Amino acid sequence: MRQRYFQLFILIVASGSIYPVVYMRQNFEGSMLETYGISLEQLGECHSILGLMFFLTYLPSGWLSDRFSSKWLLGSSLAGTGLLALWLSTVPSFAQIKLIYIGWGITSGLTLWGALIKSTSLLAPHDQQGRFFGILESGRGIVEAMLATIGLAVFAYLLESVSTAKDVALIAVVQFYGGAALVMAPVIFWALHNPSEEPIENTDASSDSGLLSDFAILIRNPSIWLAAITILIGYQMFWVTYSLAGLLESVFELSAVTVGSITLARLWMRPIGGVLAGFIGDYFHVVKFLAILMLLSGAALASLPLLPPTTAVAVLFPMVMLIGVLSYGVRGIFWATLDSCNVSTSTRGLAVGMISLIAYTPDIYVPAVQSWCMERWSGQTGYQVYYALFGASSIVGFFAAHRLIVLSRKSTP
Repeated sequence: MRQRYFQLFILIVASGSIYPVVYMRQNFEGSMLETYGISLEQLGECHSILGLMFFLTYLPSGWLSDRFSSKWLLGSSLAGTGLLALWLSTVPSFAQIKLIYIGWGITSGLTLWGALIKSTSLLAPHDQQGRFFGILESGRGIVEAMLATIGLAVFAYLLESVSTAKDVALIAVVQFYGGAALVMAPVIFWALHNPSEEPIENTDASSDSGLLSDFAILIRNPSIWLAAITILIGYQMFWVTYSLAGLLESVFELSAVTVGSITLARLWMRPIGGVLAGFIGDYFHVVKFLAILMLLSGAALASLPLLPPTTAVAVLFPMVMLIGVLSYGVRGIFWATLDSCNVSTSTRGLAVGMISLIAYTPDIYVPAVQSWCMERWSGQTGYQVYYALFGASSIVGFFAAHRLIVLSRKSTP
């Protein structure tokens, strides 16, 4: 068991080392625009390209993880991400920056995602799926936060203490992020074992079956669809929390500093929510606990914009922290549904790709729904409709998870 947790730790550090540079916009947006001489719309175009690449690579990412060793896929992801970051540090043209984001779509999507989820699923014993995925989500959050903190410290030190120009300071941060990914690449090659080498029960020997036949088997599996719906509902509710800052500032009229403090505190609910949900879920039944957690998360989301605009910070702060714990808890364990899908080891990666293709579509439609709600109903009413709509969807997630439990019990001999 100690070896399993060590392998999980390697997966956490590896995956957590990739995203800080890919999403450095969240901490350095203004500096990126100034350094690279691009507009906000152009930076948005880069992230739209990234999102499109993710959507296109979910399915082939799963297929790759069934055909190639996880250590090679994850190691390639780290090496590729680091090299692309070093390219970005040369301050290339906008056309080249778009190519870099396409590359990041490959290294943080195609070669990473399926291998990461499948490896975690195979590492975790059947009765510990919740805690392994919870620890993965929490650990990734901690690693990303640590690297982002170091990056910000480097940026601030060069800018303020050494009086370095802003573009030079940002380039140093990009190089730091790229270097961290490159350093982790050989560690992955050396330390990560192929999860298929672990003793996994119910392993299907039909690994040589063709892609089309594997796909046909999975698409006829109702548990795959139920898991996809469950994860989709959980992910779209999590997406709603991205608008918490806007809600607090525009409806409850909190200052920017107060809002920033509250939303920053919410980020630290990620490790707490993921680990708590994982261990509590395994103690009872992880999918059953996920169903209940989704209902609680949906109710908390829908309730927040119903509070009077004069509500004090003393009430809003714990409410937002509760939403953070619940939403991160749901996100931390919703991939534990994969173990209930009765999928063989040889096709589990393809199953991850199929589920992801459906489950992460909120990236496409949730922002559009938010815009529609805010345009049709102004102010607090718009937020109430938006939050209530997706909060109520937790009922669908609850029944999908419940049905998945029923099918899982029927398929168990």
